[in-house]
Amino acid sequence: MNGASASAGVGTGAGAAGEAPLVYKAWKGNNVFLLKGRFIFGPDARSLFVTMFLIIAPASIFCAFVAKGLMDRFSYALGLPVMIAAVLFTAYDLSLLLLTSGRDPGIIPRNAHPPEPEGFDGNAEVGANQTPPVRLPRVKDVVVNGITVKTKYCDTCMLYRPPRCSHCSICNNCVERFDHHCPWVGQCIGLRNYRFFYMFVFSTTLLCLYVFGFCWVLIVKIRNAEQITIWKAMAKTPASIALVIYTFIAVWFVGGLSVFHLYLMSTNQTTYENFRYRYDQRANPYNKGIIENIKEIFFTTIPPSKNNFCGRVQQEHGLRPRPTNGFMSPNMGRAVGDIEMGRKPVAWDEPRMAAEIGDLGAGLSNLLEDKDGRFRSASPDLSRDALAVGGGLEEQGSSAMNPGRSSWGVEAGR
Repeated sequence: MNGASASAGVGTGAGAAGEAPLVYKAWKGNNVFLLKGRFIFGPDARSLFVTMFLIIAPASIFCAFVAKGLMDRFSYALGLPVMIAAVLFTAYDLSLLLLTSGRDPGIIPRNAHPPEPEGFDGNAEVGANQTPPVRLPRVKDVVVNGITVKTKYCDTCMLYRPPRCSHCSICNNCVERFDHHCPWVGQCIGLRNYRFFYMFVFSTTLLCLYVFGFCWVLIVKIRNAEQITIWKAMAKTPASIALVIYTFIAVWFVGGLSVFHLYLMSTNQTTYENFRYRYDQRANPYNKGIIENIKEIFFTTIPPSKNNFCGRVQQEHGLRPRPTNGFMSPNMGRAVGDIEMGRKPVAWDEPRMAAEIGDLGAGLSNLLEDKDGRFRSASPDLSRDALAVGGGLEEQGSSAMNPGRSSWGVEAGR
């Protein structure tokens, strides 16, 4: 597997011939890739092996002891179909697990630059010769089925998230129709893999019931054949008892999850929306009725991925005009932290930075000394040059700033 979280930026990793790097090598999320980007997993993909073991181990015990016991003790014609069905059912369940965890859940590609600002912030203090700062609105209103829905700006991906999209703090990606991040499959559950996720959970529930039922079939057949009590029959097949206990516990988890997601599908909600917005207290703009909601999940075409992980990064041609002094993030001017990313708040105050730069220019003027050893004030032109240098440092410092420091002046003082 190839971890992309430690990979370099878009412009790094190019080949000797100047080729752009492959997308999966330059990926800025925390995903893990397999087979040169053909499979994409979350950073906790190792938990996938635990899930596979929890499925394969009891299925193997069932085939080796329960199904074989039916063949040996009673009827070969009964035990063989039971074993074949268990093997096929397990393979089907594992294939759904791979389809859920190894595909793009609906990741929205990041922007290389923030979107173009749409207005000016009249509250910010600006000088006579400065461009008024432009602040991106934190939220935008979008109308969905006649109901206004707010879409948020993502500072990490530098885009306005579409409706039902959220930023996963584990994978570090914005995911369309984000449901939740499932540690058991090691992947986000979103627009492109929710169908397979539910099919996996539901098929696991059926597999548990299948194993549970035929374990009892073997126990009852032993009791009837030997004319003994049910407790003595259970003692003759300890593997069946172990599987009965295991599947009974497991079915409460996967069965309960199946019922819960069936409710979510019937009302066209996601897990994230159900816990955060509580549509039972207000109108759900996505609810189309039970039949249409179920059809939307299982009988619509899954949209293609918006990311070509096996391709090369698209290089920008020419310079794109970007706001420098005039651009302000939606979070600028307050202690901010991406709540969904779990970061610590960082003070981002552009007016305070400008004041510190002004103090730096004043300090340079006071340090100038003439030949007689007396201090004198710097000329207006020199003072303006010092401020211009400070402004250039500010522009460069925005990309090289140490995230652990909240004051630009500390960095400039090195």
